[in-house]
Amino acid sequence: MIVSASYRTDIPAFYGDWFLGRVAEGGCRTVNPYNGRESELRLDLDHVDGIVFWTRNAAPFLAGLEALAAAGYPFVVQYTLTGYPRPLERSVAPVEASIETMRRISRRYGPRALVWRYDPVMLSSLTPADWHRETFSGLARDLADCTDEVVLSFVQVYAKTRANSDRAAERFGFTWWDPAPEEKRALLQDLGEIARDAGLTASLCAQPELLGPGLGEARCIDAARLTDLAGRPVTAEAKANRPGCRCARSRDVGAYDTCPHGCVYCYAVRRPEIAKRRYQAHDPTGAFLAAPGSSPGSPLAVKAEGKSGA
Repeated sequence: MIVSASYRTDIPAFYGDWFLGRVAEGGCRTVNPYNGRESELRLDLDHVDGIVFWTRNAAPFLAGLEALAAAGYPFVVQYTLTGYPRPLERSVAPVEASIETMRRISRRYGPRALVWRYDPVMLSSLTPADWHRETFSGLARDLADCTDEVVLSFVQVYAKTRANSDRAAERFGFTWWDPAPEEKRALLQDLGEIARDAGLTASLCAQPELLGPGLGEARCIDAARLTDLAGRPVTAEAKANRPGCRCARSRDVGAYDTCPHGCVYCYAVRRPEIAKRRYQAHDPTGAFLAAPGSSPGSPLAVKAEGKSGA
């Protein structure tokens, strides 16, 4: 089994002690967001073939990665870094600090253990297309020796995304928009060319309608990459999280509405204040990352919104 930790929240940034504690205990409990059903998830080496971490700030978890490596757990870190202005990403780590953390991970575990995510791409008056070309180019130069792949995608405009983005736009005085498909494809092609010039493979996460020359389909839960890192076969059937997804089957240990980074485009948080309350109520010794029923509304609320990017 491959463990995803987690595309529903940022475990390395905020819940690393909980995760290590559950590994030490041999398992955790999760809640299926589609039907509210609770289940047990084993986390011992007899049941875990590899772990995929999703994060915007792995610095608090570097010692945790070391402990997991020493125990024999192969892992990949899917690391999001966009460099967006604060009105779009209120509480993420500074760009320079993130680059240094990514370099430390790559030096210690090798470039195959790290995947850069420039994800999602959001067009706004603060981040127009040329801003993305310039910013992405600088980041690609800085990260070219740290990894072999960058994952791209355009923001998925769910109802919660629109509401959170509109509130931030009104508060901070910017505009944002969901561009036409041809505009998205043009920008993605440019970013893909910049990536290739820097020696990186560019892939696109779960948006096959935007694929073009030089852009492959991302496999964010990637059994082949884990196989390289583990030095033994890691096999898992393909199991899409949403249409167009090419991920291998995994079990996610996270919970929605628990990440307090405050990114306006986040698919996993209905309102930032809800995520902050749930983070503050988190029990690092509990079997669940978030107590069942602590998120307001029905667990079916996220059913149509699945995984998008990081």
